[in-house]
Amino acid sequence: MQLKRNLCFLMLLISFVSIARAQKLNELSNSEKKKGWALLFDGKTTNGWTTTGGKPVPAGWEIEDGNITAIAGSKGGDIITAKEYTNFELTVDYRIDTACNSGIKYFFTKYDEGGNLGMEYQILDDELAEDNKKANHLTGSLYDILAPSKLMKKVNPTGVWNTIRIVSENDRVQHWLNGFKVLEYKKTSERFKDAVALSKFSKTVPAFGSVKQGHILLQEHGGLVSFRNIKIRVIKP
Repeated sequence: MQLKRNLCFLMLLISFVSIARAQKLNELSNSEKKKGWALLFDGKTTNGWTTTGGKPVPAGWEIEDGNITAIAGSKGGDIITAKEYTNFELTVDYRIDTACNSGIKYFFTKYDEGGNLGMEYQILDDELAEDNKKANHLTGSLYDILAPSKLMKKVNPTGVWNTIRIVSENDRVQHWLNGFKVLEYKKTSERFKDAVALSKFSKTVPAFGSVKQGHILLQEHGGLVSFRNIKIRVIKP
């Protein structure tokens, strides 16, 4: 009987330790470190991030409980990574408030014509946000270009954390949401080019999406949105 109790206690202890490890925010596991993952947000500071104009992150962004949050109505503006990336795998947890509109942009850079632009993984309250009338404006889409899969998309409600994964390798890009691939496209494909031609990015120079590298951007769009566990792995050619 005593042995059985000891075994039960040991199993319970192991379970608690495993849960505690799994719940550590903004940290890399030994396995992630070996695979080349890097933290883009340490949970405490805005080190490695700037405004799109290269200035320090403004007060409209707050860090609390390991989350970095764009405060609603604060006009903090978008923030970007100091570094630029080409081939990468990016993971981010996000949580939005009711009616929020936000996004994560990649390959963010200055176009010769069109201004500062990036390819946007759309984040949206699909039910109540104003910009919810088009399929390619909903969560998981490549904003204004390609819509996500309705069948594969499993998005948690507002106030609950979701996990994004973006994989960019050569000209192929994947959007993942909560463990499911919701969109895949090739930047050199006719499908992509035709969709760009119908979008608000049709007249950029160079052609939208043709740039080879750029920053990662967290979008502030007026609503309350929080991010955490922002990690990236550079994919070597």
